[in-house]
Amino acid sequence: MSVPDYLQCAEDHQTVLVVVQPVGIVPEDQFFKIYKRIASVSQVSIRDSQRLLYIRYRHHYLPENNEWGDFQTHRKVVGLIAITTCASAKEWPQTAERFHGQKEVYSSTLYDSRLLVFGLQGDIAEQQRTDVAFYPGFEECSDVEKRVEDFVESIFIVLESKRLDRATDKSGDKIPLLCVPFEKKDFVGLDTDSRHYKKRCQGRMRKHVGDLCLQAGMLQDALVHYHMAVELLRGVNDFLWLGAALEGLCSASVIFHYPGGTAGKTAGRKPSISQPADAGKRHRPGAQEVLIDPGALTANGISADTSAEIGRAKNCLSPEDIIEKYKEAISYYGKYKNAGVIELEACVKAVRVLAIQKRAREASEFLQNAVYINLGQLSEEEKIQRYSILSELYELIGFHRKSAFFKRVAAMQCVAPTIPEPGWRACYKLLLETLPGYSLSLDPKDFSKGRRLDYMETRR
Repeated sequence: MSVPDYLQCAEDHQTVLVVVQPVGIVPEDQFFKIYKRIASVSQVSIRDSQRLLYIRYRHHYLPENNEWGDFQTHRKVVGLIAITTCASAKEWPQTAERFHGQKEVYSSTLYDSRLLVFGLQGDIAEQQRTDVAFYPGFEECSDVEKRVEDFVESIFIVLESKRLDRATDKSGDKIPLLCVPFEKKDFVGLDTDSRHYKKRCQGRMRKHVGDLCLQAGMLQDALVHYHMAVELLRGVNDFLWLGAALEGLCSASVIFHYPGGTAGKTAGRKPSISQPADAGKRHRPGAQEVLIDPGALTANGISADTSAEIGRAKNCLSPEDIIEKYKEAISYYGKYKNAGVIELEACVKAVRVLAIQKRAREASEFLQNAVYINLGQLSEEEKIQRYSILSELYELIGFHRKSAFFKRVAAMQCVAPTIPEPGWRACYKLLLETLPGYSLSLDPKDFSKGRRLDYMETRR
């Protein structure tokens, strides 16, 4: 992977990834209007169970990032929603072909897909199809959210079948070796019958099953699988995947300790509490709802007894141990130059957790490490984004002067000599935002004759 997702947080490991993209010519304002409605369905309570499925939406996702889906399943594109316009029946075959081509990009990982067609009316639009929804126009689509909910439930069915299939111990079956893209050439010619190789396969698969359990709303099972994966992978010095198992353990523990989330967004997750009477009620945007704690569940989605809570608390890391395991995981990622993005994102996740714990000094150490992670050749836009995010994270932990420093670096990057069209307006805007961090003011009152000396004293 070459481009990190700076918005990543620990609870994203619990989500399934759905890409929403335009097919053909779609007005940008109309696309994002529909995208916003789709993204409002961020969690769905699965019918006939007490589990929640969390969804993460992206309108742009690089196919090479999708290749890391076995390593961390929340990176895998499992759903595709395409939005298109079609004015006549004559255009429909070409539109359908484009949709098929879009699916091919993520075909290796897709669980299900949907096409939302706007503008087509007539016989074709009246045909009942599961994977296609027809609307007369962008203003006449009142059931978009309902269709997205049904789509998410179909993803859950596939996810649950994969979890059950891979969690089942098949005696005698050879466990496949899961790999990240750069590893594949390293395992050519290895003895697949050796004990070391088999333990590596077992450890990686345990970690993978832990990811699937976490996505499927089974927190307790995920914790158990992660612990087992850590033991197996540590025994064979499989450091990259050991780091991933430790990070998975951290994520599951963060979800347990901080059910409201660590992202710091205004629309954060609602804390989960047990309320059997609301089982099976699906998410409706804006509706008040009581969520079910996905950890206290069995494979059937039926509430377990209190021993489940005891078992989960036992397997869960303490808030202090979460940070220690993050440090260990990041140290393992640092051994691999091709895992720079994974290492950087893990640092960002740890910082968000430390911000919640109000441990600013330790958070600054993770950020300092993030500054020196080499991601290869970055474009000027990517550099600006990186420095801006570092500034935001330093602001989050209360390091205002450090935040201002990186915001100034981002501002200077906007007008770097290598940029054909320097962004002077963006540079000026960012520089203005640095002033409070340096205790500077542009207010003339602060520079009146009577107050100038007082102001200079405060600067000292």
